[in-house]
Amino acid sequence: MDTTSKKLAEDINRLKTARRALIVAHNYQRPEVQDVADFTGDSLELSRIAAQTDAEVIVFCGVNFMAETAKILSPAKTVIVPDPNAGCPLANMVTPRQLQEVKDRHPGAVVVCYVNSSAETKALSDICCTSANAVQVVKSIDRDSEIIFVPDKSLGDYVSRRSGRELILWNGYCPTHHRILPEDIEARRREHPEAVVIVHPECLRPVVDMADHVASTSGIVRLAKELDACEFIIGTEIGILHRLKKEAPGKEFYAASRLADCPNMKLNDLPKILWALEDMTNKVELAADLIERARAPIEKMVAIG
Repeated sequence: MDTTSKKLAEDINRLKTARRALIVAHNYQRPEVQDVADFTGDSLELSRIAAQTDAEVIVFCGVNFMAETAKILSPAKTVIVPDPNAGCPLANMVTPRQLQEVKDRHPGAVVVCYVNSSAETKALSDICCTSANAVQVVKSIDRDSEIIFVPDKSLGDYVSRRSGRELILWNGYCPTHHRILPEDIEARRREHPEAVVIVHPECLRPVVDMADHVASTSGIVRLAKELDACEFIIGTEIGILHRLKKEAPGKEFYAASRLADCPNMKLNDLPKILWALEDMTNKVELAADLIERARAPIEKMVAIG
């Protein structure tokens, strides 16, 4: 960190203690934001960690649906976001009205909701999933049941092929992951022929099919540390490279595409974290009945393992 960032980090840590706050940062956040956080990880992982602590305030450095999930799991805690404009295009590709219309056309269908979705979408769903456990969740559903999978069609396609289940896919996608193209993988492999390719299942099908491993963000970190390889081509948002380099020193990591940079994730920075702690602004507010309805599909997911 430069001198300014170090001073900001010191002020943040001082206020964090005074506010009894916990700072969590998603794997895609700016390096300096990851460095000031108490925990770095994927969205549900961070929400569950925060719920298990005695912190009174959760500063969630990610995008809005992640902070909502933290509030759902910790309704008694104050959850704040450094920048309330940090939305998620994928989560915004489904609205409650649209989802209800599809449910009405498929009465009795089970709605599997990727955790990358709003609280309202979760509340209309039967069970949630993460990119790590989506296949397991779908396999747990009765084979006679129709399944609506929202909102990510690329993850849904991956899950359908791995589970052998036909899914009704929502037409949503992550713009950042879809910027990673097959020609990017080919180019990186020519540059680094010994590198292992690990990609996120939100990527396009041809990219997924070219990979040596497909994994969630936490899975990518685990594989990078466990595998014997010394070089890796990483097909997900480039913010994760900072964590990989910290946790697997001595190994080399290359972005599949430098275009896989989510501008929404990068809206949070150190000054905004400090301001949020100073003024206790940008609190996540969810109605009690919405929290109760959105929590149920998360708990159902957790119950199956």
